[in-house]
Amino acid sequence: MNTGLHRSIHGVFATLLLATSACSALRPSHDVAVAQYSLDLASGPQRALPTGGAPATTSTAILVVNPLQAAAGFDSRRIAFVREAHRLEYFAHSEWIDTPARMLTPLIAAAIERSGAFEAVVLTPSAAQGDISVNTQLLRLQQDFSATPSMVRLTLHVDIVDSATRRVLAAREFDERVRAASENPEGGVLAANLAVQRVMEQISRFCAEASAAWRAPAPR
Repeated sequence: MNTGLHRSIHGVFATLLLATSACSALRPSHDVAVAQYSLDLASGPQRALPTGGAPATTSTAILVVNPLQAAAGFDSRRIAFVREAHRLEYFAHSEWIDTPARMLTPLIAAAIERSGAFEAVVLTPSAAQGDISVNTQLLRLQQDFSATPSMVRLTLHVDIVDSATRRVLAAREFDERVRAASENPEGGVLAANLAVQRVMEQISRFCAEASAAWRAPAPR
């Protein structure tokens, strides 16, 4: 190979290498760290009170909390948000440390247990034979950017079932909306945790009321 051709090829490779380096510096890095967030029950709800306001009495019933089921789109670790109706999106670099369903199930059990309304609260699978079971479905957990400030919406459907007869004792949908403190995943996570806290308190009271009705003697 003559010297001129060798120098020409070397020059082309050097130019390509320089161009590649420049483009790499301008392009955003694909190795962005993923921020992970949790759903927590920071402090237990207050002891559930019946309608009359008197302190709740502890039931002799054993309550079983079944694993929470999640609706399509909310059954992964991805953190969901919406900017327009019927279009669910997910943050690229933020996610839950586990699926919302797996994080919320023990929180439901803990909230009900702290109410003091039951002899025992257990999670399935368990060797304990429950008197009442709680079935829960996550219908929605998303940050809504269609308005400012954005708002986090948490929706859970709860069924309370007599374990012996399989009869549904009570059913209710809990829908909580909390404004985000900032227009980013961090603000949404803080709002989501506040929504969880509020819904857990509502579910705790709901279960205590259903248990009281289940224990009540039938009218003559």
